[in-house]
Amino acid sequence: MAQAADCPGHPDAIGTSRTLVVDPSAHPRLGTMQYRETLPLRDHEVVLTFDDGPLPKNSNQVLQTLADNCVKATFFTIGEQARANPEGVRKLAAAGHSIGTHSQTHPLTFHKMNLQQAQKQIDDGIDSTLAAVDDPSDLAPFFRFPGLLRSDVAEGYLASKGIQVWSTDLLADDWHHISSAGVYDLAVKRLEAKGKGILLLHDIQARTAAALPKILQTLKARGFHIVHVVPATPEQPATPTEPVDWQLYPPSEAVPIARWPKVPSFTIAEPEGFVAPALSDFDTPDGKLLLSAEPFAHVKRQGGVRLPTEASWPRAVDLPIELAAVLPVPDQTLFELPKDADAAFRSPPPHGASVAESEMEGYDKKASAGKKRGSRVAHGAGRSGRLAHAAQKPGKHPAHANHGAKRPVRVASLKKR
Repeated sequence: MAQAADCPGHPDAIGTSRTLVVDPSAHPRLGTMQYRETLPLRDHEVVLTFDDGPLPKNSNQVLQTLADNCVKATFFTIGEQARANPEGVRKLAAAGHSIGTHSQTHPLTFHKMNLQQAQKQIDDGIDSTLAAVDDPSDLAPFFRFPGLLRSDVAEGYLASKGIQVWSTDLLADDWHHISSAGVYDLAVKRLEAKGKGILLLHDIQARTAAALPKILQTLKARGFHIVHVVPATPEQPATPTEPVDWQLYPPSEAVPIARWPKVPSFTIAEPEGFVAPALSDFDTPDGKLLLSAEPFAHVKRQGGVRLPTEASWPRAVDLPIELAAVLPVPDQTLFELPKDADAAFRSPPPHGASVAESEMEGYDKKASAGKKRGSRVAHGAGRSGRLAHAAQKPGKHPAHANHGAKRPVRVASLKKR
């Protein structure tokens, strides 16, 4: 790679420290801003990426700065930009940069698109960029979502085509209305905070083109190194890595980390089938259990000491079946009811009243059935003539004969009079 000493006319250039070859199918999504994995970078290694070009004025300035510092980067082009400025795409290829795609029209709606819509944006962007380059191998199978607005549908389609999705590890916010000094400050501070990673910039922005020389100078002064990423090919296999290398902060052996214990992998032999028991297996002597009889033992005591004895299942007793004797036909009189059998179904007499009183009340009700008034005159007439005579005395109306009485007159007391 082009080290600082190998950069003619620029002895202070940061250069490119190494080339990292990746297999897109093995690691289909990169960038810790959205995914679990990122590029397998070492401490203080940076990958520069540029979106939305090419735009002649600003993109050419960015290309010149990279050339002056012998730095290789990755560019994600827009299809419409590639068709409008194919010469800018060819300049990228001629300078040895990696070229990925960034959709056809840069829509900020990928997260809402169906498969057909996402497929058209992706494929058209690839076709437009391929039309601009002289060699199809100049186009890397790299893709970045506009605005990082990913979707499962689009990611699945890209993976089916063997295209690697790039997010990022940090931003410099150069698409906002900030100064070039602001872009520089954010890029350097965030890189120092992360320690390494993918940096997303925009080559179409004048503020980015102005800040880039100072960013590269500061990165070299602070011990950072630039890494160039290219896709694996049959002639150039992927750089050997370990799975832990694809983490932004792989765990250190010196730092204890709490983890769930791994489940051991057991080799389970083929289970043997059990033989079905036969009825003869249970035909034990005296019906005794094959298991210990102690839990079922009857407890006997001798001299205050418990003496368990074996318990046995009760034997089945064969009882002879005899023909039952014929029972005689019951007499018809057994089913006859006495005349007063309905007495049990009559309403009980009022509380405190005798049977005779109850019968007298029934008689009084019959006697007064034809009369117009429902008073107790008929009831009094049925008890005694003495009551009727008392009701006819001067100054006493029959209706007031028992006025003030607390309870009805007993039949038994009438008889004594």
